[in-house]
Amino acid sequence: MNFRKFGNTDLLVSEVGFGAWAIGGGAMIGNTAIGWGQADDITSIKAIYRSLEVGINFFDTADIYGLGHSEKLLGHTVGNNKDVIIATKVGNVSRNDEFTFDYSKEYILQACEKSLKRLGRETIDYYQLHTARLSHLKQGDCLEAMQLLQQSGKIRYWGLSLNTYDPFDEANYLLENKLGSGFQLVLNILNQKAMPLIKKAGAEGYGIIARMPLQFGLLTGKFDAGVNFPDNDHRKKRVTKDVVDACNLGLQPVWNLCEKYNMNKTQLALSYILSYPEVSTVIPGIRTIEQAESNTTGLIQLSKEDMKFIEELGTTDFVKLMDLIREKEV
Repeated sequence: MNFRKFGNTDLLVSEVGFGAWAIGGGAMIGNTAIGWGQADDITSIKAIYRSLEVGINFFDTADIYGLGHSEKLLGHTVGNNKDVIIATKVGNVSRNDEFTFDYSKEYILQACEKSLKRLGRETIDYYQLHTARLSHLKQGDCLEAMQLLQQSGKIRYWGLSLNTYDPFDEANYLLENKLGSGFQLVLNILNQKAMPLIKKAGAEGYGIIARMPLQFGLLTGKFDAGVNFPDNDHRKKRVTKDVVDACNLGLQPVWNLCEKYNMNKTQLALSYILSYPEVSTVIPGIRTIEQAESNTTGLIQLSKEDMKFIEELGTTDFVKLMDLIREKEV
């Protein structure tokens, strides 16, 4: 496992981290699925320990994942491990069977205490505002809360987990005001929208966590038109037959590179992201021992020529694919 410095902080993180959303299980808020279907805790715990064995030291979760269950699992397994770096998030809330947001100072301070308890820790290494928007940042309550938590030693560093499709306004606000230490953003072969931000934030010394590296699994090459998800898996409404068909067809030019590099599609997808030096860590979802092993092997630096080829597709053909995927969000 290779390690990278997280921006200007003293955190040294494994270049492949553990995305802990899926181990939260098939939680629902009303009729809305907020997870990835049912998860078996014993399997998840084995995956966590195997991840440690292969060199992963960075675990990313959120208090909303499994409505706290993901944090509890990490607390049970690695909470007392001082060599493990844990990042979690705050701001997404379940109230009255509805998915909503709360970035008030009072809520964040209370939520942090609850996360610390679930994680079995006195300090959170990296605390993130979970998709807060520009209006919340300008209001200032959430920023004051993060600074107070840092001053009191409840958190070491903090940052912002950015919106999937429009990350720029919020990121630029923190950059211009020199606030926070990092960003979590979407970067993968299909969704390259945040590319200008990655370059800018990296140059300013911000750590970068790349999430959704496999775009709901579409970049593993394992889905066909007949794929179906249970009601408690958020992909049921997002990864539909037309999306699968369009992506499988549109990605063929990229998959031709797998033979050149003698790697599978998942390895190519992860290698693409890690070929950017500005990226501190990439966090594929890991829920089994097999995924812990497969997501951390066979990763290489792609050639400049092939990176340029993928980037060109990212500004042309793949824009249409992302528009189709985004339509499913409505």
